[in-house]
This record gives sequence, C-alpha cells and structure tokens, in this order.
Amino acid sequence: MDHYYSKDPASKSEPVTWKEHLREKTFIFTSDHGVFSKGKVDFGSRTLIEYFEEPEVEGPIVDVGCGYGPIGLSLAHRYPSRHVYMIDVNQRALELARKNAADNHITNVTVRESDLLDGVSEQKFAAIVSNPPVRAGKNIVHRLFEDSFHALLTGGELWIVLQKKQGAPSAKKKLEEIFGHADIRKRNKGYYIIVAKKFD
Repeated sequence: MDHYYSKDPASKSEPVTWKEHLREKTFIFTSDHGVFSKGKVDFGSRTLIEYFEEPEVEGPIVDVGCGYGPIGLSLAHRYPSRHVYMIDVNQRALELARKNAADNHITNVTVRESDLLDGVSEQKFAAIVSNPPVRAGKNIVHRLFEDSFHALLTGGELWIVLQKKQGAPSAKKKLEEIFGHADIRKRNKGYYIIVAKKFD
C-alpha cells in the first residue's frame, strides 16, 4: 500500500493544479496521488507557514518531508536571502516540488532526496521545519527530533506542527528531553506549533 512516505508511490498519477494564497503570495501548486495532501494545502502546513518566524541566526532553512513543497516554497519566497533545502524520500513528491518551484519562479531552493536529514548531513541549519510523518511511527518522528538537534546551528530552531490527538503533548516532552526545553508557540483547532531552540 502506498503512503506519502513511500519512496516510489505506485498509485496512478492524476495530478491536480490549483492556486493558494500563503504569506502574501498566490502560489500555483500541483500535487498528485501518493503525495501528502492532494488538492489543497493541509491545515497543519498552512498553520506552520503562517506563524513561522525567521530565526536570529544566519544560515539556511530545511523543510523535512517537503512533499510537493508548500512550506519550503512559502518560506523561500518570504525570506529571499535564505537558502531553503526541501527534502523528502518520496520521488513523486520531489518531482512535484521541483515543478512547483519552477512554476512559482522560486530559485533560492535545493530539492533533494533524503531519508529524514541523512541526505543533507554536510549542512548545518538556522531552522528546521516539518509537518512530520506521524503515520510512519513515533520512532521515525523521534529520530527526526534527535537528528535535528545535531543538524542545527547554535541558536537555530526546530519548528514542527502536530495535532494534539496525534501526540503533540508527548512530542513536546520528547523535545524537552533532547533540547532541554520546547515551547508551544501556537494552538489552532487542535494543531500545535512546537518550537525547540538549540542553545549549545
């Protein structure tokens, strides 16, 4: 069975294109079967896009599990002086992310295949953003948290969005174990934006 975290989705390709207004820009997005959230930007990703704040430290941003690209492309447009890495394990998602970057004339991005952060291990980041793949299991999500701590620059921040019913409170507790603290930056209709900053 296909999941949005499958490497090569086997589901029939039936792409859908639509327009969506995010952070002061109207984007043209194309998504497809076998990719997370076909046909509209999901509420969690939209919430993360709207409330994300630029970190104080200089450096690139990475969108982990970028899918067809709404988070990474929105932040790349909003912060044109930053370079944004958009990474995913899903080949169909990566093709769509590249198409959506081109269709929206966004050039300060690198789209790359990566199992969580493994494919960008040479890089350190000012911010890591993710609508994490909760259906892949808690172990995968917790590995993302642990890898993020090591991949962040000092002063860098991990921003995630999770539903309360999908384990946001336990995710906050895990982040507190790893980072020493974690803040709920926003609650919105059952979704939590949790931010953890690396201090050392």
